[in-house]
Amino acid sequence: MTNPSKAKGTAWEAALVTYLRVHHNPDVHRNVQMGVKDIGDVSGYYLHAVEAKAEKTITLADYITQANREAIHAQQPFGCAVVKRRMRGTADGYVVRDVRTDVRLMNRLRDMEKALQLAAPAAYALIDEHHQEAAWRTVTERTR
Repeated sequence: MTNPSKAKGTAWEAALVTYLRVHHNPDVHRNVQMGVKDIGDVSGYYLHAVEAKAEKTITLADYITQANREAIHAQQPFGCAVVKRRMRGTADGYVVRDVRTDVRLMNRLRDMEKALQLAAPAAYALIDEHHQEAAWRTVTERTR
């Protein structure tokens, strides 16, 4: 007989991989568990080691500690937990990181955007417009 909790976690990982392949990177995949040198549940989420969690009781501190440790093992600069939201679809899950990690991520994003603005202002404008439109679509879809 299978473990129902493990089956739920495996289903969440599979749903997350499917979503990320469509909306982020077609090369996203589930990782083989590696014990003490685990590199996270999912690879291919840009610059992140991902710890996928689908549990009734949510323990964010434990998830973040695990994700940050696995980011080191995976040689990724950022770790995050992707937590299933009960009774909702994959897109409604939560991406969680500690403030220290989020500030590093935002600093990197800011610095890279500034560099792109200086090096290729027209390309920056097109990319910025694309992402502004995507954000607007997301907001309007959620308010329907």
